Formats: sequence, C-alpha cells, structure tokens
Amino acid sequence: MKPQIALQLWSIQDACKDDFYEALKKVKESGYDGVEFAGYHGKSAAEVKGYLEELGLKVAASHLSFEALERDFEGTLAFEKEIGNSRLVIPYASFQTLEDWHAFIGKMEEVATKAAAEGFEFYYHNHANELTEIPGVDILAEMVQRTKHIDLEVDLYWLADAGVDAFSWLETHKDRIGLFHMKDMQDSPRESTEIGSGVLPMKEYVQIAKQINIPWLIVEQEEFQNYPPLEAIAIDCQRLRAMVDEVHSA
Repeated sequence: MKPQIALQLWSIQDACKDDFYEALKKVKESGYDGVEFAGYHGKSAAEVKGYLEELGLKVAASHLSFEALERDFEGTLAFEKEIGNSRLVIPYASFQTLEDWHAFIGKMEEVATKAAAEGFEFYYHNHANELTEIPGVDILAEMVQRTKHIDLEVDLYWLADAGVDAFSWLETHKDRIGLFHMKDMQDSPRESTEIGSGVLPMKEYVQIAKQINIPWLIVEQEEFQNYPPLEAIAIDCQRLRAMVDEVHSA
C-alpha cells in the first residue's frame, strides 16, 4: 500500500489564520493528498467540508485537545464525522510523575473506547518528553501496554531528539503505530527543516512505513531557515513524494 501524504496544518498556521480557504488551496497546489487539522479557525463543519470537497483534499486526522473531547465528546465527534475525519489525535501531554501519567492514560483509554464504538481511531502524538521526563520510563511503551484502543502517531523527529534508536523502537511497537509525522532535523541549531535537507534518514522511515502499512505520512515543519512556510511545505511534499515513489517501485 503506497501511503498518502498529508500536511499538518500547524506548519502554516499563520496562513490558515489569515485565510483558511486560501491556505488549504495552497496545500492542494503543493501536491498533498490531504491534511491533518490543528484547529478550524472559526469555521463550521459544513464550511470545512465544503472547502475539502471543492479542493479535493482528504482528512488524514485531526489534532484535538483531550479537554475538548472530555468536555463535549458528542459535539466534537459530530464535527469530525461531518468533515470526513475518522482519526482523533491527542497532540501533547506532560506529567511529572508516573502516577499522573497512568491516571491520564486511563482517562484516554476510556475516551478511546467510546470513540471506537463510534467508528473512530484514537491516537496519541509524541514529543520527546514522553521518553525523557520520567527517568528510565518510556511513557509510550506504558501507553501501549496499559491500553487496547490507543494507537501511536509517531513523530520521528522527536524520537531522534530524545536519543532513541528509532529503528529498534519502531520495530518493537509496530503493531500499535498507525501514523508517521515526517519532520527532518537540522543539526545545528537543532530544529526542523525541509525534508531531505536535514540529518534524519527520511527514506529509511518511508521504507518502514511501507513494511508496516502506514496509510498516511504527515509532513510537519515548525522552523523555516531558507524558505517561507508555504514554499517550504511544497518542497517537503515534492521530496517526500519522490522518496515514496522510489521505495514503492523497488
């Protein structure tokens, strides 16, 4: 299965705030198959759905605050259903004790179980802190071991930032990984950069995605050294598309 390519819209957050429709249009023109949302900029579900249908963009997933899901589960899911999304992603959490993490994981599993009954997949998106803030504990491994309905959207940049051997880690957890965040790393200063311009083995990550049948590779770039965001994300898509085509033609 050749994965589709989406953009995490946080990458172009200023353009989305200025004119959401025009930003989505630029994403489509840059060659992306879909988007991962990080907010809707005051638009209704009907408006968002209309934009997507007009532009021919799919929804890879949506980043949603856990508080919003807890506060208005039914309303949140109704919005996501209307725009055509079936993947809910919690984008961040941080706790200073393992007990607090376990309590949060339990709450997430309750929501994830309810979401599964409504036809949704439920993901947690990592940063580096889950692998570093509790000494000697991999919180993502704890998450997998303690739940049945929480899968992982793995941000490969943050695995590297945390000093993890990504290849062995991905092999260990491959049965619970459903999405990849594709973000390359500039070494000095350490920050994200265009795919193919950094130090991370992006092509090898694409090969792993092929092996474990990842349906969406989601581009995210948060720092921009050489190009403005709308130009950078077009370069990201072009380079990632070339890697996907090469890997899947081998």
